[in-house]
Amino acid sequence: MIKRWTRSLSALTLIVLTGCSNGISPDRIVRILVSHDPKGAAVELVRDQGRYYATHPRAIKKDVAGFNRLIAKLTDNVHEVWGNKDNLIASRKTYVKYTNHYRTRAAINFQKGFVQVETLATVKPKRELQQAIVATLLTPDDPTKVDLFSDKAFILGSGKPFLYKQVLDQDHQPIEWSWRANRYADYLIKHHLQTRHVGYKKIWYVDFPMSKDSLKIREYRYSNIIRKYAKRYSINEALIYAIIKTESSFNPYAVSHANAYGLMQVVPATAGADVYRRIKKRSGRPTGRALLNPSFNIDIGTAYLHILKSVYLRKIRNPLSRRYSIISAYNGGAGNVFKTFSSRQSWAINRINRLSASQVYRYLTQDHPSLESRRYLYKVNKAEQQFKYLDTAG
Repeated sequence: MIKRWTRSLSALTLIVLTGCSNGISPDRIVRILVSHDPKGAAVELVRDQGRYYATHPRAIKKDVAGFNRLIAKLTDNVHEVWGNKDNLIASRKTYVKYTNHYRTRAAINFQKGFVQVETLATVKPKRELQQAIVATLLTPDDPTKVDLFSDKAFILGSGKPFLYKQVLDQDHQPIEWSWRANRYADYLIKHHLQTRHVGYKKIWYVDFPMSKDSLKIREYRYSNIIRKYAKRYSINEALIYAIIKTESSFNPYAVSHANAYGLMQVVPATAGADVYRRIKKRSGRPTGRALLNPSFNIDIGTAYLHILKSVYLRKIRNPLSRRYSIISAYNGGAGNVFKTFSSRQSWAINRINRLSASQVYRYLTQDHPSLESRRYLYKVNKAEQQFKYLDTAG
């Protein structure tokens, strides 16, 4: 990873110029450093923020200093403890939380449906593991209360934990209270404790499954919020559900190297800023932390779907062709939807309107300039079918 980072120096020099004073969160730079393609992620950040640099030249010195500090902190806190081959960072469909000077971590894989808690502690590792299991089981339902990019412990909330009913104990009961979480942690350590070695380091860990209904539980948890904003912005509920499932697997803690946050993976500088300007009638953009709030995230994400539908893609006459275009644009931008059909927007719209919906779908899944966006339309369209019964908006 360090070598890959060094090779990305030219792109990262630009990142140094972006720093934290321009609104780019340290979280995003952390994710760039640990991503599989740091150079690509860095270039993406620069492209997103290019306009800022021209109007804020004084931010450069401050950003250089802040960035250097962040580099040192990252090296110490992530790579030095677990090594290059065994580091985990929170992502769209995986929650990862470090504690105990980064020597203990919990990972919840929402896509595969299992939890792993592990520690490198050399002093009383079982006790450390037990405490981490309890903390994981009682993780608060509010993602803004948990800092995924430090080892800072979070304060347990007073309401039902995030994993309530998503993880069942040895008696197949949901875990809401500390006593039950402690009892299940003791059970896991007694019956399912495992060890492995990475180099000279010994890792103590336990794996345990999420309930078979965990995805459905997360889906239902946000039903009232989705219904509210589907009605407000005239967007089908099924489409919102499908996007959330595809983007985050209903993980409100979701983050990505593309600086996208929360259930609908909203990017503050693009979709977030657009919604602020066009819908909220305010300047600036939402913060990453604010976008971890499920209600706010769904509000902003659904509002952006409304913008795509009523502003950028409004001239596409066929409703189904427009829906395919909206889905594709949510992932790759409206500009790339048009580029799929022509280098000129007006020509692209005319061409789309001459094609059948099935032809538009075929072009967007086969000829779109982004492979990710080609796959994205297929995934969302497929996911949407299972939520069709929820459609209430036009």
